[in-house]
Order: sequence, then structure tokens, then C-alpha cells
Amino acid sequence: MSKALIKFIRLSPTKARLIAREVQGMNAELAMASLKFMPNKGAKYIANAISSAVANGGFEANEVIVKSCRVDAGAALKRFRPRARGSASRIRKPTSHILVEVAKDQAGDEKKTLAKKTSTKKATVKKES
Repeated sequence: MSKALIKFIRLSPTKARLIAREVQGMNAELAMASLKFMPNKGAKYIANAISSAVANGGFEANEVIVKSCRVDAGAALKRFRPRARGSASRIRKPTSHILVEVAKDQAGDEKKTLAKKTSTKKATVKKES
């Protein structure tokens, strides 16, 4: 299992979590392909984190799944806007930390080994006939 952490992204954590929930449990290659066509700002950052996590583990994108994709709140930038009668109101510009964990796809390995076993059985049956 490998991880990637991207910190202090200028994006609201609530908006990023909507996208993060979509890709949890998906194949990494499929997740990156689907994020590429999402119009949200956070999709680009999450796709970048997934590709970084895959590279950190030395895996191929088609052989791993997104085990977890977590978005935590970072520090909020505080700005002020002038209001009526000389007062001011606070504007919060939130940031996010994105943590992605990818792991080897166990189900994919089982399918490959099962396919190899069935192909060898078919080959032995053909030789016997």
C-alpha cells in the first residue's frame, strides 16, 4: 500500500469530499480517467494525488485500487471586506489536505490466477482428445 498527500490546496474541503467519495474503491486507472472529464476544480487535484500514490508504490495504474481518499480541512486564509458604516466582515478562504492510499487489487490477482488455471485446463483437455 502506498500513499500520497497534497497539502494546502485552495479548495473547500466539502467540495473536494464530494469528488473523493466518487473514486473510493475504484481501479486507479478508471478513477483517473473519470476524474479527467469532471468539471470540478478538485477533480484535477485528486487525480494528481492518485497518480502520485501509484508512482510512490511503483505500481501500474491498472493493477491497484483506490483504498481510501480522504480530504481534511487545512488552515483558512482570513480576509476582510469593507461593509457599511466603516465596519468590516471576515471572509474565510478554506484550504484542504488530500490523502490518497492505493493498494494492490487482490480481486484482480485472483481473476488472473483463475484465468490461468482455466486456460491450462483447456489446453490439457485439447491435448488428450
